[in-house]
Amino acid sequence: MRLPKFSALSGLWIRCAALLAGVLSLSGCEWYRMDGPQSTITTEGPVAARQTDLFYLTCWVTLVIFIFVGSTLAYAIWKFRARSEADAHAEPPEQGHGNPMVEIGLIGASVLSLVIIAFPTIRDISYTYDVPEAQKAFAYNVTATGYQWWFKFDYPSETIPGAGILTTGNELVIPAGRPVHIDLRSADVMHSFWIPKLAGKVDMIPNRANFLWLQADHPGYYWGQCAEFCGDSHALMRFRVIALGAADFNAWLAHQKEPAHVAEAAAKPAAQFASLRSFGTNEIGFPANDLLERDPFAAWKQKQLPDAAPADPALIAQGRALFASKTCIACHTIRGVDGAVGVRGPDLTHVGARTTIAAGLLENNPEELQRWIHNPGAVKPGNKMWVEGFLANNIQLTPADETALVAFLSSLK
Repeated sequence: MRLPKFSALSGLWIRCAALLAGVLSLSGCEWYRMDGPQSTITTEGPVAARQTDLFYLTCWVTLVIFIFVGSTLAYAIWKFRARSEADAHAEPPEQGHGNPMVEIGLIGASVLSLVIIAFPTIRDISYTYDVPEAQKAFAYNVTATGYQWWFKFDYPSETIPGAGILTTGNELVIPAGRPVHIDLRSADVMHSFWIPKLAGKVDMIPNRANFLWLQADHPGYYWGQCAEFCGDSHALMRFRVIALGAADFNAWLAHQKEPAHVAEAAAKPAAQFASLRSFGTNEIGFPANDLLERDPFAAWKQKQLPDAAPADPALIAQGRALFASKTCIACHTIRGVDGAVGVRGPDLTHVGARTTIAAGLLENNPEELQRWIHNPGAVKPGNKMWVEGFLANNIQLTPADETALVAFLSSLK
């Protein structure tokens, strides 16, 4: 029996190439696009840019090694292939120890490859570890705390004189073009803080202080994610980062300093939101239910403004009463609402101004908010609002109760 010209290994290469071609064709011939919301390739900050540049350098060095080793292997397969049946059954040639010069050359090339990668790695670790010394005085400081399964963000009291520590949940607003130092904490198990377009992953470890720094080059809306398995709903533990220009950031801070704007006092909302008028409205013209998907930054800006539809003060008052009677105030803080000083769940003082709920899982609109309130355990398995709230306290809500609570929470801006 005559052997084929190419070995079985060559046939395997051909099959792999065909499989890769099929995958690329199924992807719509856009395999080269890696600019999604959690891309680490299209970066928008200096820390992520340094990390991506180092990744590319490593890829180029390993590509050179791959080409060298692969071409040598391909040459050997071609050169010493069995050309006939007699070749296939012939005794192998005498085996030697090898060529010392070749071995020394390969060792030297390997060391050189490591050196090429090592020096930029050490330099970039030093740069990305903490805010550069020349910028530390200008850095903005925030504390992020991971919970199962959401994130709390505490702004320092000195940022807002007389306001104490400002707390938000699952949406971190930062000044664009300015370094931000983030202290990382965990309230329960290990989490990992990751904003792919701005900075790499850093662990949040119980009973251990950790930190990272990042900077957004320009205003924008960025996706964040817990990157360390931390329980049933680890994959549903998300957050958002919104970077604002200096004027808009100061306006947002001034607004967050105020207590919740519950629309039961119907005469005031326009004046209350005056500081946020620079955010504008939905000038892009997308339907409201498509805006978050098409332009999340514009959707966030629009969320900061009062709702166009008139509020129902009676329905909001009913929701406010239910929020207290159903023991929601035991876990959530709403500044301006008596008794709502809980700390086990996210601060809801301005929850109506956030683009997402359930830690970045659902869009913040009445339909999704009611879905969350109706059965949080079905949306995010094992979450404490369901296990230690609804189940432990036997909380029962009628459709009318849910509607009232949605109206109340939506009015908190």
